[in-house]
Parts: sequence; C-alpha cells; structure tokens
Amino acid sequence: MKINNFIYLLLAAYLATFLRLIINNNFFISIIGSFLVGFFTSRRLSYSSEKILLSGFFSCFTSFSGFIFFLYKILHQGDWIKFIIFFNLIIMINLFTMFVGSWISRKIT
Repeated sequence: MKINNFIYLLLAAYLATFLRLIINNNFFISIIGSFLVGFFTSRRLSYSSEKILLSGFFSCFTSFSGFIFFLYKILHQGDWIKFIIFFNLIIMINLFTMFVGSWISRKIT
C-alpha cells in the first residue's frame, strides 16, 4: 500500500470514531455497520479501497469492544438469561442486516 492509502486509512478510522461518539448507541451502530459492511463487500472494490473501508472505517465504527462492554454490563448484573438472549439476538440481527445490505447491493448493480 502506498503512503497515501495509509493516510486515508487513518482518516477513515478517525471519521468512524467521531461518528461513533456522535451516535453513542452500540446497538444502532452495529446495525448500521453490519448493513454497510454487507453492502460494500458485495461491491467490486479495489484492494486499497476495501482495506480502507473494512480495516479503517468499519473496524473503528462497529468496534467489537462496544458489543462486549454491553454484554459485560448485563453479565455483571448476574442476569444469565438476559445475557444469552441478547448475545444471540444481536448476532442474528447483525447477520440478517448484513445479508440485507449485501442483497440490496447486488440488486443495484
């Protein structure tokens, strides 16, 4: 990758982090991110564009740590049933949303 691509990667990560702070809702962020990841992975992108979007923007926007922190708070309360339900529900909803994003992307092209 060229040095310009690294700069674009850093700018994408910065933008994603900024948007994450503005939205401040882990569930909504994961839904938006899953949809957009599905949408863009179905497109024909150059290698550098794919790395900038997936490794820069989406990995900062839909950070796994936000998901884990949300589940940790539930688990810390000692509510195992709620933890299991939310864990499975979040994963299923995100996979479905990613599929919808991919499907819409294929229908557009």
